[in-house]
Amino acid sequence: MPNLKKPTLDKDLDKLSYMEEAAGSLGRGLIAPGIALVFIVLCALGAGASMSGAPGTVIIVAAAAIGAYMALNIGANDVANNVGPAVGSRAMTLLTALIIAAVFESAGALIAGGDVVSTISKGIIDPASVADANVFMAAMMAALVSSALWINLATWIGAPVSTTHSIVGGVMGAGIAAAGFSAVNWATMGGIAASWVISPFLGGLIAAAFLAFIKTFIIYQEDKIAAARKWVPVLIGVMSGTFASYLALKGLKKIVKIDMPMSLVLGVVVGLAVWAIVRPLIRRQSEGLENRNQSLRILFSVPLVCSAALLSFAHGANDVANAVGPLAAIVHTAELGDVAAKVSIPLWVMAVGAFGISFGLLLFGPRLIEMVGQQITKLNPMRAYCVSLSAAITVIVASGFGLPVSSTHIAVGAVFGVGFFREWYTERSKRRLDYVNKMQANGNVVRPVRNREEQARRHLVRRAHFMTIIAAWVVTVPAAAVLSAGLYFVMVKLIA
Repeated sequence: MPNLKKPTLDKDLDKLSYMEEAAGSLGRGLIAPGIALVFIVLCALGAGASMSGAPGTVIIVAAAAIGAYMALNIGANDVANNVGPAVGSRAMTLLTALIIAAVFESAGALIAGGDVVSTISKGIIDPASVADANVFMAAMMAALVSSALWINLATWIGAPVSTTHSIVGGVMGAGIAAAGFSAVNWATMGGIAASWVISPFLGGLIAAAFLAFIKTFIIYQEDKIAAARKWVPVLIGVMSGTFASYLALKGLKKIVKIDMPMSLVLGVVVGLAVWAIVRPLIRRQSEGLENRNQSLRILFSVPLVCSAALLSFAHGANDVANAVGPLAAIVHTAELGDVAAKVSIPLWVMAVGAFGISFGLLLFGPRLIEMVGQQITKLNPMRAYCVSLSAAITVIVASGFGLPVSSTHIAVGAVFGVGFFREWYTERSKRRLDYVNKMQANGNVVRPVRNREEQARRHLVRRAHFMTIIAAWVVTVPAAAVLSAGLYFVMVKLIA
């Protein structure tokens, strides 16, 4: 018999090939962390160059590195809420979503990001209790590090969490460690705790209501295209007006101050104008389309991409302060030696936040984008449209009532709302059953309604993801607070 054993040289070459393949795979996994590390180092060096000779340069350099790390984590976790539904519905590819979000996040932060921020985030800590400059800087650095570490951990386990709640927890924990429990404004913290429930519930309710409207007046009509010609322009007008109010209220604070009544008037005007413009466009786009759901998805795709871009712009303008607010406070305190209630944000500090969020999204964002857009529940352009519209409307409603809400909780809550509504509707809707029977009687092939046993076995919302995300939301503030309190004692020793 022939000798089937490989020669020793061939075995050694195979081993080398396996080692090379393993090394290449490992190297690819280190590319993103390596680029992130380079960005953090460049931010620190840039801060040192811009503040050369100024008092407290060493502290400012360290704070710039920490702020850059925080911005990277915000981009990796928080931005997924804006583009995840559009990607999950296949209205745009992951690469397109990353590019759009990175551009509009940076534009929102640099063009419309707030130029003045509160140094004691959202009035959580009494400024008089941390009046000593060293104590204040240690508290802010501890808050930044703890919130960044918590968001990093949440991203690693695949849980979209509120970056605002993370920094709030960090500030609270450091404040308690520095000045005791009496330094905390517990009424404010109570409002933030209430938002854990209010944000996702309200977002889910509004998203479910819009999906019910679309199903009733478009999807389950005999002539879907005629119904779409009537109602899709109305929905696009509502979206446009809502985003006009949203951007006026939340995204353009640096450029112009607009109050709630004026923002609502602006929204109505824009909504009516867009409705009048898109009516003939939708009519032309719908010509020749078949009377099926796939045709409806085409009509919703472009508005959904636009909503993702607008949400990213507003997020960059509104949430960049979570990364650069404490950093700006540290820079001000290190330079002047006093603790101010509000400080201006230098341009280089804003750039750290803007580009850090974009780099974090590009390097680490796909994981959470897939989670929000694909793994919680199945989305199509119509369902994703409801999620995006709900996010903007909920923020406006909550702002009108003065409720502190989280954009993350709203967007993810809207995804849950859409999924749970689909479970309820598929199981109980008499309208859907009548529609299926009628279409089948006419010879059309329609997916049958599942029975209760099959529906219970095939939930439309993945319960494991639901429980993981809810648990992460509940522990965000206390986890960041405990971590920050421990880090405060380390920071105060280093600064002193």
